[in-house]
Amino acid sequence: MHEEQPETDRYRVDPAPGVPRQRRRRAAEAPAPAAAAAAAGGEGRRDSRRRAAAVAKRNRRRRALKWTAGTGALVMVAGCGGAYYLYRHLNSNLTSVKVQLGNEEERPKAAGEALNILVIGTDSREGLGRSYGDEGSTGHADTTLLFHVSKDRSNATVVSLPRDLMLPIPECQTPQGKKIPGSARDMFNNSLGQAGRDAGCTWKTVEKNTGIRVDHFVQVNFDAVKTLSTAVGGVEVCAAKDINDSDSHLKMTKGRHVIQGDEALAFVRTRHAVGTGGDLSRIKLQQQFIGSMIRKIKSDDTLTSPTKLYKLADAATKALTVDDGIGSVDKLKNLALDISKVDPKNITFATVPVLDDPKDVNRVIFKQPDAGQVFAMIAGDHSLTETAAPPADAGSAPAAPAAAAPTVDTKDVQVTVRNGSGKRGQSGPTVDKLRAKGFGKAEVGTDAPPAATTTVTYQAGQEAAAGALAAALGLPGDAVRPAAKADPKSDLLLVLGKDVLTAPATAPGAPPEAPADLQRVQGDDTDLCAK
Repeated sequence: MHEEQPETDRYRVDPAPGVPRQRRRRAAEAPAPAAAAAAAGGEGRRDSRRRAAAVAKRNRRRRALKWTAGTGALVMVAGCGGAYYLYRHLNSNLTSVKVQLGNEEERPKAAGEALNILVIGTDSREGLGRSYGDEGSTGHADTTLLFHVSKDRSNATVVSLPRDLMLPIPECQTPQGKKIPGSARDMFNNSLGQAGRDAGCTWKTVEKNTGIRVDHFVQVNFDAVKTLSTAVGGVEVCAAKDINDSDSHLKMTKGRHVIQGDEALAFVRTRHAVGTGGDLSRIKLQQQFIGSMIRKIKSDDTLTSPTKLYKLADAATKALTVDDGIGSVDKLKNLALDISKVDPKNITFATVPVLDDPKDVNRVIFKQPDAGQVFAMIAGDHSLTETAAPPADAGSAPAAPAAAAPTVDTKDVQVTVRNGSGKRGQSGPTVDKLRAKGFGKAEVGTDAPPAATTTVTYQAGQEAAAGALAAALGLPGDAVRPAAKADPKSDLLLVLGKDVLTAPATAPGAPPEAPADLQRVQGDDTDLCAK
């Protein structure tokens, strides 16, 4: 039995004695003949080749993942679809626009390292012929998603804003300088397309009504759903019953289905044949579809298929309209890689709390203080998902301790308290209570006409603060309402009604938390079925 050579000498041979040193060194460094190599460790060579092949395979896998890790993340951003690819020539597919957001000082505070991205679904029929009605329509804002990603990238919250939501739409300006008058009360659907309003108007409307600063927008149309669902090879959805909707043209039997193209679009448009037949029921179908598409995009079946990746990237970049801040493939790549750190199980889809509009049964309004609580959580980077911070990359320095997440900065919220209870001396103690809870700018106002119940009235952009104020006083949801007349300079108005004379004392204000009956689902929930 021959003695195993050391690894360093396995593929060397000794020259004959008497050969000059220089030649000996060259010979020592030269590869051994095949026969000598086989006799002195050929098995080791095969092991080395196998190790080299395994390393090469891992490197190819890592390169593939590096190129594709953000693909699923951008689908999260786009809601009904979206992806990116690194190839430079895909830049020509993208459409980017510059938006006008007005005075910087009037915008909400920046979210810091957290991200807020507005995903605007539009019902545009341009280029789609007569199949979907309103042929050639430029489109209005359909269901819109406010996509919040936490600063530590451990979780994300996706809040749906219904198209039928009634709210104030502020004055806005197009990139060409055209000023479009605002409206004290209008349907959210009209924040885009109506009177020439562009995506910047929708962006500004969301900021004014939620108190949340938006960083970027992504706009997608009907065609995006068709092309993206086809590019990934279909998206699995579930129906808890047979569905036949003549308006959306969806015919689906009970059970699980993999849908794409026109059928996928019909699914996300369906509302009359499910739930209560309204926009809120359709949102649940959209949440199911988006969650499933995210899981499909992040699966190995898609990430390891160059054909699927290219089709997805090509379809996505053609389908998206974005702001100029992310108006290139490289910028989208950087954004998507950042967002891709969020695990689907830590993505929470929710619908903003709403009530039927008392002025129109076919419309809805914010349910307060619940909606304000949700907005305050997003503005303060509070998660709807219980998660641990993601681990640091191997070899990196330990992360600094995270600062406490901020809430609504109540010390700067101006509140006027008026007494309508019919009993003197109620405003002063209420102001003292509010100041003790952090509302440092609460002030006593003049007496109000007699009121049966206590109310909080707010202007556009004060929703989060109004929700925080109502929560601090333990007021019911219907106590918070928008002002009848728009006045950007007005404070929050708290009118004390007769109910304060019998109301129990409230506990000190607690950190923001989600309303108890908030509609929400998790991104990894595979049990959702349209009902």
